[in-house]
Amino acid sequence: MVESLTPLLDTIALPEDLRKLPAASLRQVADELRRETISAVSITGGHLGAGLGVVELTVALHYVFNTPDDKLIWDVGHQAYPHKILTGRRSRIRTLRQGGGLSGFTKRTESEYDPFGAAHSSTSISAGLGMAVARDLDGRSNNVVAVIGDGSMSAGMAYEAMNNAGAMDSRLIVILNDNDMSIAPPVGALSAYLSRLLSGGAYRSLREDGKKIARKMPRFIFEHARRAEELTRGFFTGGTLFEQLGFYYVGPIDGHNLDHMLPVLKNVRDSKQGPILVHVVTQKGKGYAPAESAADKYHGVNAFDVVSGAQTRAKANAPSYTKVFGETLTKLANDDDKIVAVTAAMPNGTGVDIFATSFAERTFDVGIAEQHAVTFAAGLATQGYKPFCAIYSTFLQRAYDQIVHDVALQNLPVRFAIDRAGLVGADGATHAGSFDIAYLGCLPNMVVMAPSDEAELVHMVKTAACHDAGPIAFRYPRGDGVGVDMPKQAQALEIGKGRIVRQGSRIALLSLGTRLADCLVAAEALAARGLSTTVADARFAKPIDTELVERLARDHEVLITVEEGSTGGFGCFVLQYLSDAGLLDEGLRVRTMALPDAFLDHDTPGKLYAQSGLDAAGIVDKVLSSLPSLDMRQRGVMGGRPPL
Repeated sequence: MVESLTPLLDTIALPEDLRKLPAASLRQVADELRRETISAVSITGGHLGAGLGVVELTVALHYVFNTPDDKLIWDVGHQAYPHKILTGRRSRIRTLRQGGGLSGFTKRTESEYDPFGAAHSSTSISAGLGMAVARDLDGRSNNVVAVIGDGSMSAGMAYEAMNNAGAMDSRLIVILNDNDMSIAPPVGALSAYLSRLLSGGAYRSLREDGKKIARKMPRFIFEHARRAEELTRGFFTGGTLFEQLGFYYVGPIDGHNLDHMLPVLKNVRDSKQGPILVHVVTQKGKGYAPAESAADKYHGVNAFDVVSGAQTRAKANAPSYTKVFGETLTKLANDDDKIVAVTAAMPNGTGVDIFATSFAERTFDVGIAEQHAVTFAAGLATQGYKPFCAIYSTFLQRAYDQIVHDVALQNLPVRFAIDRAGLVGADGATHAGSFDIAYLGCLPNMVVMAPSDEAELVHMVKTAACHDAGPIAFRYPRGDGVGVDMPKQAQALEIGKGRIVRQGSRIALLSLGTRLADCLVAAEALAARGLSTTVADARFAKPIDTELVERLARDHEVLITVEEGSTGGFGCFVLQYLSDAGLLDEGLRVRTMALPDAFLDHDTPGKLYAQSGLDAAGIVDKVLSSLPSLDMRQRGVMGGRPPL
């Protein structure tokens, strides 16, 4: 079809405008939507490949279904940029993942077209079933559609939801977006024809009539007839698994061919049966050559040049923490054949891909299945292996019962490499690793470490490899290190022992993790005010270095703990010890600094640290507010505040 000279996307403010267009115009809309998505992400960075893969599907869904009355749920939500453009947010699309701008995921407070917020995978079917049941209880008739990718279908939660939905027989539509499969053109045409036929009212009516007749026959005849029908359809469509879960399977169909999708979606929309699964095959990165040819299909990108696809990358002054972990683990594994790596669908994000290059047979990517990953690692540990379970902090939350019951309770030496600990900038609250210190530190038998820089991370990987007495975890942030000299040899640290990195006499800053660099800057600023400051690196959140804590408490007027984690973490552990030891009865001023008791929206890391009060200026302010006897010059009011 020759594209109209008049841009159609400019005429679409909301999906209701899209639905006014003839179906023949939707190809042009999709092409313009793809270009707009590429243009926006080239400026902001973000997730690109997933969104490009669902452009036609997005157009088709909003065209066929009456959103927002019909509920459209995107699993994970990182593919929802085209959806945002069509649902009233085009004018803000170039604020994606920027401070005060649009979220990189679906978000209920952002739009009525986002009925469920998501950024972790495999939640869509459960949420959709809840909405469908609520609809039925209210006597309403709207549709509920959950779009879930084939990767997300590797998580057990998706099958738990499908099993429940099939048993309840609720009217729910699941779109399985499969971008790991290909359909040759002739097969695609046949599949589209069969899907249109099998999803149509005539076939479904005939099928139901046949079931009614079969039920009146002896049970063995009914069962044979039911199985024959399922096997016949399964032979052509491959949907037997979903049928066994209680879903009516339709597909596979080409997710980039609107002529194939529209009639099928209309059929399932008008069906009064439920639940139904529509298998749609798409190509990640579709329609943008650099993404199509890239190994990761431009899953996550920085700002880039649209013509060449070249990404803008700031020159790093230090290796990333992720790279340091991967390289250190690989070096240690050269001398220890019991070291193995386990990850949950994030080999690149966790550095396990570096390990896999040398030790493919000792690398295990279990899919989006964090619960299984942890217990699988526990099983390895029972047999004398040294599993490093590398999972983002925010995703490890999904396996908490397994950490408690299968690892800590049995005191098994599973090593947890926790990437993305603390704030994560543009990914926002859904991906921030805020809670791991608190949720791991309360567990018996658990050791919890946090490196202050990339060199310390090297030593902590070694420490974990040598620790066979029980579970041990080390948490480290997203991004690059601070640029320290790297050790030639990794050294195992003494469990539960911190270190003094700057000696002072009046103020004590006890840091856990990479806030140490800001503590040192703050100490310089405090020294300029005449406030001699000790800076200590705790290294361990559990067990805490009680000797170090007592020394800091007895030798200083003020003790302040600093951590990039939620309340209930390291600072609380220190306070409890000081209270139990009676050290709070001696007039010591103790303050804790942690992340705010709130979910922080996406922004630059620097702004988020300032907002949290965890930058150098915030640390100085905390110290000054803890010393009411300071004169005005020391507070920085008279004579001007010394620079940080």
